Amino acid sequence: MYSNADLDAAVEAGALSSESVLAFRRFVAARQGSSLVDEEQFRLLTGFNDIFVAIAGIILLVALGMLGQIICRQLGLVPPEGPEGAAPLGGLLVAGAAWALGEYFTRARRMALPSILFLLAYAGGVMWMLVSLAMLAFPEAGGATGAALVSGCALLTALATLAHWRRFGVPITIAALAAALAGAVIAAAIAWLPLLGEEPYWPMLACGIAVFVFAMRWDMSDRERRTRRADVAFWLHLLAAPLIAHALFHLLGAFDEHLSTAGGLVVVLLYMAFGLVALAIDRRALLVSSLAYVLWALQMLLQHVGGLQVGMALTALVIGSALLLLSAFWHAARAMVVARLSQALAARLPPVHEPAARAGLMA
Repeated sequence: MYSNADLDAAVEAGALSSESVLAFRRFVAARQGSSLVDEEQFRLLTGFNDIFVAIAGIILLVALGMLGQIICRQLGLVPPEGPEGAAPLGGLLVAGAAWALGEYFTRARRMALPSILFLLAYAGGVMWMLVSLAMLAFPEAGGATGAALVSGCALLTALATLAHWRRFGVPITIAALAAALAGAVIAAAIAWLPLLGEEPYWPMLACGIAVFVFAMRWDMSDRERRTRRADVAFWLHLLAAPLIAHALFHLLGAFDEHLSTAGGLVVVLLYMAFGLVALAIDRRALLVSSLAYVLWALQMLLQHVGGLQVGMALTALVIGSALLLLSAFWHAARAMVVARLSQALAARLPPVHEPAARAGLMA
C-alpha cells in the first residue's frame, strides 16, 4: 500500500515522473467517482501500526509528564503550596521525548498519526514548561500581568514550533504555530485592553480571520492540491473556523440561556454562509469545525416546538440530513457557487470538476 508521500518521494528521487504520478492519481480518482481536488485528501493513517505507535506514544508521554511532576515536588523545585500543575520538568520531558520520537517515527518512518500526536505533545510540553516557570517566578501574578506572561509563553512556544517545522515539516505544525500566535495575541489583548475583560471575542475574531487568510494563501499556491501545501491549508482551515465561529456566535449571544428566535435564526443563517464559503474554497473543514455551534443554536430554536428530547432529536435529524445531502451533491453545488463568482476570483480557487465529466471518465 503506497501513500501520497511515497509517490511524492518517488518523484523527488527520479523514480517516477510528476506527469505519470498525476495521471495515476487522476485515474484512481476517476475510478472512485471523485476528483483529485474535491475529495480534500490528507494523510492521517498509513496503516494500523500508526494507531499502535500512537497509543504507545501517548502512554509514554503521559508517564513522563507525571514523573516530571513527582520529581519536581520531591526535589523541592515546586513548593508544596505551589500552584497546581506547575512542573517545568514535566513539560521539558514531554517536549524532549516528543522531539526524540519524531526523529524516528516522523523523519525515518514517515508515520502520519504519530507525527501529528508527537507535534502536539511537543508544542504542549513547551507551553507547559514555560507557563510553569512563569507561575513559579511570579506566583502572585494575575489579571493583566498574568495575561501578559501567558502571551509571552505562547510567543516562545510559537518560535519552538517553528523550529519543529524546519526540522520535520509535519503539515499540522503551521496550524499549531498559528494557534500559539493567536493565543499570544488574545492574551496580550486581555493584558493591554482592560475594556475587553475576560471575553476577548473581537481579538479572537480578528485572529480567526487572519488564520483564514493565511490558509487561503497556502491553498492558492497549490490549486490542484498535489503537495503538502494543501495539507497545511487543511489544518489551518480547521483552526480558523472555530476561532471565527466561537467569537461570532458569542457576540451574537448564541450561548445565552434563553436564546431568542431571531438570534437562533441569525446563527443558522451564519452557518449557511459558512457553507457557501466552504463550497467556494472546497473546504469541508469549515463546516465541521463550526458544527457544534449551530447544533446548539438549532436545538434552542427547536425547543419551542417540543420538549428537550424532541429538540435534540429534531436537531440531529435536520443537521445530519442536510450535511449528508450536501455531501451527495457537493460537486454540483460547488459548481453553482463558483459560477457566480468573478472570473479573477474563480481562477484562484481549486478547479471545478463537473459530475458529468467524472461520469464520462468512469464509463
